[in-house]
Amino acid sequence: MAVAEGNAGVSIDWEAARETYKRDGVVHLPQVLGADALQAALKAWEWSIAHPHAGGNVPQKNDGIFFQDLFNPRVLEGYRSMLEASPIPDICAKLWGTDDVWFMYEQVFLKEGGETRRTPWHQDASYLPVGGADTAVAWITFDPISKEDSLEFVKGSHKGVLYNTSRFEQGDDTAPINERSEMPRLPDIESERDRWAIVSWPVTPGDLTVFDFRTMHGGGSTHPGRRRRTLSLRFFGERSFFEPKNGTGVPGLPGLPDLERKLRPGDAFRDAYFLKLRSTSA
Repeated sequence: MAVAEGNAGVSIDWEAARETYKRDGVVHLPQVLGADALQAALKAWEWSIAHPHAGGNVPQKNDGIFFQDLFNPRVLEGYRSMLEASPIPDICAKLWGTDDVWFMYEQVFLKEGGETRRTPWHQDASYLPVGGADTAVAWITFDPISKEDSLEFVKGSHKGVLYNTSRFEQGDDTAPINERSEMPRLPDIESERDRWAIVSWPVTPGDLTVFDFRTMHGGGSTHPGRRRRTLSLRFFGERSFFEPKNGTGVPGLPGLPDLERKLRPGDAFRDAYFLKLRSTSA
């Protein structure tokens, strides 16, 4: 049994965590971020809030705030030092069982004020032109979140159907992001929850939830008087390959249009644009 100390002094059975990640497409790692790593991540989140780029407020039925931002072309100005010192790239490598790790992009969320809508069920891989076993979204919270209000996942969905992801339309969570895509429309998971293997955890600052780009996830509403600050960091590894999805390239991801011209489907997903954080040659 390969048990090692986490970065906050927590014992982690990395062999078991890797098997869980492979089987379920998601794993919850309690208190693996020490105080310094968590504070550095919060400073990066604050940099994003102070330097918004491609995001904005997600429409709500009330006065609650649901702000998100992503793909900042200057992201490394606020994130490089945090990423290079963070334990998260090593955690990704342990979960994948491979060595090389690249940073893809960031996404920040701020929910506060009134009752905010839950994040619609979706799969990130539906709008990212990358496939393969080595993908990871590292989800970090800076505020305690109960199990009922936490992000939820459909276990094993990373091995199933890839759906046309949600465009977060008010009143229709299954509305497809790309009407021309051949991918099937999202099922209405919320109305048939008992048919799906849904899992979630209560999370506190210092926890890390990691999931595959293809894993179905959603949830995370907030209530009046509460604030929810979360950061998602996306990484890919050596077994990642170029996999365009019916023209659903990521709008606004700097450097991607040129990458799409250079690569053919099945090519290794590589470009000097992406920050390499771990290497077999290091």
